[in-house]
This record gives sequence, structure tokens and C-alpha cells, in this order.
Amino acid sequence: MLIGTAGHIDHGKTTLLKALTGVDADRLLQEKARGITLDLGYAYTPLTDGSVLGFVDVPGHEKLIRNMLAGTTAIDFALLVIAADDGPMPQTREHLELLELLDIGQGAVALTKTDTVTAERLEQVRQEVADLLTGTVLAASPVFPVSGRTGEGVAALRSHLEATTAAISRPPAAGRFRLAIDRCFALSGVGTIVTGTAHAGAVAVGDRLSLAPAGVTARVRGLHVQDRPAERGQAGDRCALALKGNFDRRDIRRGMWLVDPALAVSLSRFQAELRVPAGQAALRHMQTVHVHLGTDDIIGRVALLDGKRAEPGHTALAEILLERETLCLRGDRIILRDAGARRTVAGGRVLDIHPPARHKRSPERLRLLDSLRNDDPAAGLELMADQSATGVDLHRFTLNWNLDEAQARTLWQRAGLRVVEAGESAIGLSQAAWDGLRQRLLETLAREHERSPDMIGVEAGRLRRMTAVNLQRPVFDVLVDELLTCGAIAQTRAWLHLPEHHVSVSDDDRALFSELKPLLQAAPYNPPRVRDIHKATGIPEPAVRQLFKRLARAGELYPVGHDHYFTAGAVAELAAIVARLNTEQGAARAAPFRDILFPEGGGGRKVAIRILEFFDRIGYTRRERDDHVLRDSTAALQWSVR
Repeated sequence: MLIGTAGHIDHGKTTLLKALTGVDADRLLQEKARGITLDLGYAYTPLTDGSVLGFVDVPGHEKLIRNMLAGTTAIDFALLVIAADDGPMPQTREHLELLELLDIGQGAVALTKTDTVTAERLEQVRQEVADLLTGTVLAASPVFPVSGRTGEGVAALRSHLEATTAAISRPPAAGRFRLAIDRCFALSGVGTIVTGTAHAGAVAVGDRLSLAPAGVTARVRGLHVQDRPAERGQAGDRCALALKGNFDRRDIRRGMWLVDPALAVSLSRFQAELRVPAGQAALRHMQTVHVHLGTDDIIGRVALLDGKRAEPGHTALAEILLERETLCLRGDRIILRDAGARRTVAGGRVLDIHPPARHKRSPERLRLLDSLRNDDPAAGLELMADQSATGVDLHRFTLNWNLDEAQARTLWQRAGLRVVEAGESAIGLSQAAWDGLRQRLLETLAREHERSPDMIGVEAGRLRRMTAVNLQRPVFDVLVDELLTCGAIAQTRAWLHLPEHHVSVSDDDRALFSELKPLLQAAPYNPPRVRDIHKATGIPEPAVRQLFKRLARAGELYPVGHDHYFTAGAVAELAAIVARLNTEQGAARAAPFRDILFPEGGGGRKVAIRILEFFDRIGYTRRERDDHVLRDSTAALQWSVR
């Protein structure tokens, strides 16, 4: 268990820790000379069961709240120290308010300097403390009168801390490792040392980790846990890690993170749930603040999502915009202080590290954010899936909650999701959302057939946009495959349609096309354009254009470019060539494709590019820089001429 002190300056926090542990937590010469704590100090004491109790000693001066917060965000238990001679003071109240905002509900109160006051004064201070704690997270906490100088009451306090340590379950080493760095220094003969508290996961000697947001990799060459040599540390432990890597120690600072490489995703904005303390001023939209997150202090702004003001005593949803990048995950506690760092304006926790660029204030988005307030990831995922018609990005969800692969897949099963995986992406949909997409696609096709009875169907890319514009392509492809398999829809080359929908070409159109088709077949991979056919036959351009449009709607021709129509047979052959290039070379590229189409040379690059772009446009391939990659290994079968 990690215990953090809190309380006003000169109320005896460091003296009490020395009485409890035998360790003077003031490590700086200036601290010893002035007799006050300026920065974080640490002390450890062994327990009878062989474990170690760790303490974080924080400064009490109002100007050092930044340092106090750096040491408090990862503690399990708060020891609120109040001097019996002074009683509760301004920093006592502010520290208590910060503990409240950080949701640190386990704690005790130490009434120090009892050897300097009378019994009557001690009883008076007890009542003042009881009044102070009423209605707070520490309302039920025990109070221990102690004297760090004489040792009176220290044994009782220590016994309580030991009993609490035994009663509080150790946090599981679940998720990927992450540690908030609070110190970095060089040790002769060892090298660079970073210290901090592990927020999640486990670490072992030999592990490779990322220093973030710098993006530098380091190897763990040595490890101390709770001030003892160790081979392994885990969530809740105070760790000191000796690192080796290609980095400059001077670039490592308090506020950075040491994390599993999978978590090294830097960000400059996130969405959070905030609470404005009662008695403070209202929090304004776009107000400039100091954001205390982990051990960091970053200037940022608060973009409120459900109003222009967050009133005292109320909660609000907000997007936090940071001036520089950092790391965080869902559930991380944050404290916001005003631009001058003089007062606390809000506190809360991170909800989503992947906020959308648009529609962030829509009712749908606010409902989704509300679902992330649930502390059970399975319940939160079910709520998100129920509210999302196009599915949940499961890899983002997994990262947001810091779940490992096994945890994530178990969670998907518990939530009863329909999971579509493609490459590195995974989208999860509730059964209701999946059924809704099926119905919407069928209704879309029915409307299109009614609106355009002379059109054979709808191309896949266009149908996806008409059904659900935000639906990711892999999900749409699986949906279409399912509907094709069960016979709910049919496909004729590139067109999707209802099975009962048929289009026929009029006798006049077919007769005219029989005259023009040989012109297209003479150069199947670069047929003459509409104007060229007009010049060759004398048929007016508008007549040729309208004929070809009707034939394209019936599936006999494809408009590969403006006024540039290819026969269905030619396009099927071109699709097969693209598929072969994907099999042999991993993708279709303009130059090899051109060489196959026009082996005798004479140009053709522009035509080859136009054909490849056509396949991208209709969804047969997708473009990746200069590559045109087949979307589906079985897609070529859909182009057989029927």
C-alpha cells in the first residue's frame, strides 16, 4: 500500500513519517536547512508479514501544490496531518478538497504535536476536525492523536496502517505496464535511474519499454521495488528502474511516462468528466487552466460539451485541449487549477482518449460519453455498442481501458458482440445494431429500385454511403457477404440488387448497340470515347451518350471515365488482371498493369491509371499510395459475365 501525506505547512508531516519509519523523507539540503518540505519525499518501512509499507511525503506550502499533486495521484491511502496547536488551516482544507476530487476515499487523520497542547485544546481540535470532515470522503476516517517528537500514539497509528494494508487488496497486475515518472537522475556505475509509482501492469528486468511522449525505447537493466532490489514490480509499487537506451538523460523529466510500447500513444486532447467544487467560481467554456495529470502539469483549455458554464457543486463533460502532448487512459484522475495556479477550479477523470474531430456535442456522442462513466468495462462496452449504429472501434476501446489481448477478447464475448476483424482493426456491433444495418441496406436497395427501375443495382461503395456513411468498409463487406449467402440480395458484377429485381434492354437499344459494340471490342482496354464513335458512325453524340448511359444502368457497359465506356466483358478481364497482379506482386501498380494491357508500348499510362482509379472508386480495390490493393481475395469471382 502507498500512503500519501496531506496537510498544512509545518504541521509535522515529515517528523511523523520519521517516527513511523525511521527515515527522514527530506532529501534536499535546502529542505534540511529551512526545515520545510519543498518536493516529494519517500520513506519505507517493513511489515511483519514481509511486505513493505511506502509513504509519499508531500509539501504543505500553498505555492507547492504542483509538487503535492505529482505525488498524490497514485496513492492508495491518505494520511491527513493536522497540528493540534493550529487546528485545520487553509492548506488542510485545500489538500482535503484535492483528495476529494482525486476520489481517494481510504484514509486516516493524525493530530500531531499533542505534546504541546492541553487536553481541553486536543478535544476542541477533535471537534474542529470532525466538523471539517463531515460530508467528505474522509468522513468515517479514524483520528489518531500523536507526537512525532515523543512517540506518543505512533504505535497505534502504525498498527492501524498495518491492519489497513492487510485488509486492502493489492491491485491486480492487469493491463499493460505504465509508470508516471517523478524523478530522473544518474547513479555512478549504474546509469540513468527513473522513479515513480506503477499505475498498471507489471515490469521485469530485461523488459523493453517506451519513454513517452518522447517515443524513445529503453531496456530495464535493474529494478528496485519499495526500496528493495527486485526482479519484478507491479501496479501500486514504488519502482526505481535503471534504464539503458539511446536517449539523453537530460530529456527525461517529471511528468513523462514509462510504458509498454503498445501504450505509447501521445495525445493533446481527451474528453473527461469534471466536478467543480462547491464554493468555487463557475468553470467557463474555453477557460485556461493548469492540467495536473499523473505527475505532469500542462497548460490547457477546457471546452465544455454540454453548456457554457459548469456551476459549483455540479459535474460536466468537457474536452481538455493541451498545449503539449502527454499520455493518459480512461479513469486517470485529473485536477484543474486556474491560469495563475492559485486555486483549484475542478477535478475529475479521463473518459475517452480518442475524441471525434466533429459532432462532439451531438446527443449521440454525449450518450456514448455517459456510458464511459461506468467503471465496469464490459457494461460500458455493452452500452456503447447499444448506442452505436455503426459499431465500436474495439482496438481503441482496448487501449482506452488498458486491456491486454486476453482480457479484450473475453470482454467482447461477455458483451455478446458481433466482431468484425480486418488487419489491425476490430469493430464490435450489438446484435440489434447488426440487424438494423441489414434492414437498412435492404430498404435502401428497395428504394433505389423503385426510384431507378432501369438501373441494374447499386455499386458497393455507393450503397455503403447510402446505408450508413460512417460504417467502416470491412463491416459493410461482411454484411454484404452474409446477405448474399442467405439470398437476401444478389450481385451482378459490380452491382448489388434485390433478387427479384431485373432490368432488360429495349429492342431498339439492343439493335443500335449491336452496331456499335464491335468498335468497343476492337480496342477493349482503351475503347473509343463517345465523340470518337460519333465521328466514326455519324450518330449524334447525345444519342450515343444516352444509349451508353442506359446500357450502363442495365449492366452492359461501365463508365470508366467521362464519356469513356468499357464493355462488361472487358471490365471482367481487367478485374482478373488486377487480381492476378495482387496475387503475384502484392498489389496492382500503374506501370506493370499498363505493360500487360499494352505490351507493344505506345503509351497507355493515363488509361491504365484511369482504370485503376475506377476500380478504387467502385470499391473493388483500395489505394495505398501507388498501390491498388484488392479489398477481398474472392472479389474477382463477382466479375464473371452472366
